[in-house]
Amino acid sequence: MKRRKFAKNSTLAIGALMMLKCKTEATIKEAQDTTDAAVALKSPTDFGLQLWSVRDAMAEDPLATLKALSEIGYTDIESAGYKEGYYYDIEPKKFKTLLEALGLKMRSSHTNTGADNPNQKGTMVNDWERVLNDTKEAGAKSIVLGYIHDFERKTMDDYKKIAELLNKCGEQASAYGLKLGYHNHDFEFDKFDGKVAYDMLLESTDPKHVFFEMDHYWVKKGGADSLAYFKKYPGRFPVWHVKDMDATEEQFFTEVGSGVIDYVDIFKNEKEAGLQYFYVEQDAYKNIEPLASVEKSHDYLKGMKY
Repeated sequence: MKRRKFAKNSTLAIGALMMLKCKTEATIKEAQDTTDAAVALKSPTDFGLQLWSVRDAMAEDPLATLKALSEIGYTDIESAGYKEGYYYDIEPKKFKTLLEALGLKMRSSHTNTGADNPNQKGTMVNDWERVLNDTKEAGAKSIVLGYIHDFERKTMDDYKKIAELLNKCGEQASAYGLKLGYHNHDFEFDKFDGKVAYDMLLESTDPKHVFFEMDHYWVKKGGADSLAYFKKYPGRFPVWHVKDMDATEEQFFTEVGSGVIDYVDIFKNEKEAGLQYFYVEQDAYKNIEPLASVEKSHDYLKGMKY
């Protein structure tokens, strides 16, 4: 072979090899990027159910209901049934023992102000220390004001009184090693003289003693945006309620993953929110039994990648 032709062929061969090498490296990098992305994705683990979702079953047979939730795969429950020293008619220590035997724990429990019944003990306005003691005995980490009645929220001054009560009770809770939270519905996004009540609560409560349990369904129902609140008040939302909204005009409750709320996007922003743990909740049902519904939500979340 002539030297000139050999050199030309060699140059072409080297060029082809270089192109092949670059293409191979690009393919490897693409595969690595895909692998890295897959590794980076995760699914929620160790999450619970707010027992309001199965309130009728809990009233009828707490043990069987809790056992069913454990078998579904829930590891945590949030009580909605504390009253005057008892959780679903069970003493705090016995309730904790029962949960442990089923592989469950209770990190959070709902409470009320007691404004609707000032004589009832074990509320934020009457014998609050009893609530704190019982919460500790039951093994929980937090107590959440789950609802305020319409007569407690007619004006912004009413909301300011709620903020004052949260600060007072929250400081006492901190002395017990507990945290006090506030759970929203949609009405907190009403405005009074141009100010959103929810914003006032966030700005008027002490982050050292009061956190917010964000219910994403009610945020959306109230015309607000969870991610915007994460950005505006980072770290204030360590506990969530996760439920979905159907695509109808009624905006009815539905199982997580079956509705219009983008939970993948919400969970991607969990660090900004300050998320520590969360609870599935569904307030009401259509054409599905409660236990079947909460199982469907559980299974979706376990398989969700974000």
